[in-house]
Amino acid sequence: MSAIDAAEATELNLNVVDPKKKRFRNIRSYWDLYLIMLPGILYFLVFKYLPMWGVVIAFQDYSVFAGIWDSEWVGFQHFRDMFADDDFYTIFRNTLLISVYKLVWGFPGPIILAIMLNEIRHMLYKRSIQTLVYLPHFLSWIIVGGILINVLSPSSGIVNKVLGLFGIEPIFFLTSEDWFRTVIVASDIWKEVGWGAIIYLAAIAGIDPQLYEAAIVDGAGKWKQIIHITLPSMMGVIVILLLLRLGHVLDVGFEQIFVLYNSLVYDVGDVIETYVYREGIQQAKFSFTTAVGLFKAVIGLVLVALANRGAKKLGQEGIW
Repeated sequence: MSAIDAAEATELNLNVVDPKKKRFRNIRSYWDLYLIMLPGILYFLVFKYLPMWGVVIAFQDYSVFAGIWDSEWVGFQHFRDMFADDDFYTIFRNTLLISVYKLVWGFPGPIILAIMLNEIRHMLYKRSIQTLVYLPHFLSWIIVGGILINVLSPSSGIVNKVLGLFGIEPIFFLTSEDWFRTVIVASDIWKEVGWGAIIYLAAIAGIDPQLYEAAIVDGAGKWKQIIHITLPSMMGVIVILLLLRLGHVLDVGFEQIFVLYNSLVYDVGDVIETYVYREGIQQAKFSFTTAVGLFKAVIGLVLVALANRGAKKLGQEGIW
């Protein structure tokens, strides 16, 4: 055997390594990265995956005293009760409408804001604007709710005072069925649009500057650069975030609704989260509300699977 053949054989033997040894060697080499991952993994195991065992009570007449093992098995009875409840259809409609409104009006918001911030060249001004639009995300809905109640007050709120200057009668925004959903959607966009723009700004930062230089040489203005370079380069991130958002299409946000709604707007503002709170916590119907939650999760899973399949057919990567 020549020296060259011996070297090739040695290299081949080195490449054929036992997978277990290779995995162990990889962990030893990057132990610090795995250590950083550990809290996130534990979070999902403890708070996301282990509680999934409790879904079984959706098929039981669960009793706190009997526990999961000894509670009576009732099969799909709670699901039949759910679909037989006339109030559930109203609540499902409210949840779907508010969620769709948030998706249609709120999802493009961070994209537009990120593109606008990217066009600002004065760094001090840009950072000041970023700070102002990020800040509402860190406020709890209790604080935001208090602000909205005062700002939209029909007697002392600044909004109605401005409307009064134009001869418009005071509007009871938080007790009007015509305005309540608008307030919910608008306040959610105001609170989260800045935070959502962070990911899109990162995607824009990864675009090759030479593409813009070439476009300028070809005579393309800012608008054409955005249409033909910025948006296509962001499309992968946009699709992934849209798919993830569809998985939470029935998650309107309990805290926001609970803080702002009242009995006068139940017909348009009562959603699945508040329904589960009243039925599950206040009336101790744990099995019934678990069935409602499972139904909501299945809807989200189906939507994500269908949207992911559609994204792949359109040439995008998708989630899996």
